Amino acid sequence: MMDVSRETQARLETFAALLIKWNAKINLVSARDLAQLWPRHIEDSLQIAPLVPRGARVIDLGSGGGFPGLIVGIASDAEMTLIESDQRKAAFLREAARACGVRAQVLAQRIEAARPAPASFVTARALAPLAKLLEWTQPLLAPGGQALFLKGKALPDELTDAQANWHMSHEILNSRTDENGAIIKVSDIRRVE
Repeated sequence: MMDVSRETQARLETFAALLIKWNAKINLVSARDLAQLWPRHIEDSLQIAPLVPRGARVIDLGSGGGFPGLIVGIASDAEMTLIESDQRKAAFLREAARACGVRAQVLAQRIEAARPAPASFVTARALAPLAKLLEWTQPLLAPGGQALFLKGKALPDELTDAQANWHMSHEILNSRTDENGAIIKVSDIRRVE
């Protein structure tokens, strides 16, 4: 488990209890994954927190059950914009943000339709191939900003595919929770002319 303050740990435990309660009614994580909630979802999402300065503005795409968006919000006291098209999941995100003391705006709409002010960071986890993430991220990322995506073993192929249509600077960091996973930090995103 990543080192976090007692206060952060308490807020994460509040979040986990709420997710377990809501998961009985709406599918936030699969029943199989519920037993692995901490290592598979919470700790995986926590890896992004040290990459986000305290209090930064962050847009999280496809927030679903709050991964990584609410976890980053809890751990880095970031100002979060969570985009989630599923109305029931959006309701969960609002309640979890309130219960965990996260400064969060929840946009219950499709990513393509959302028009929040651009942010310094855009995050996503288990959402779409890299090329699609870049398409969604480009208009949402402030100049000089960074996208932080948690990716799986398909990342090398996704990177090759994305580079056909996108110029970008990127750095790949090994996941601390998944031997096949990685975090890709992306900046200077622009379409190939």
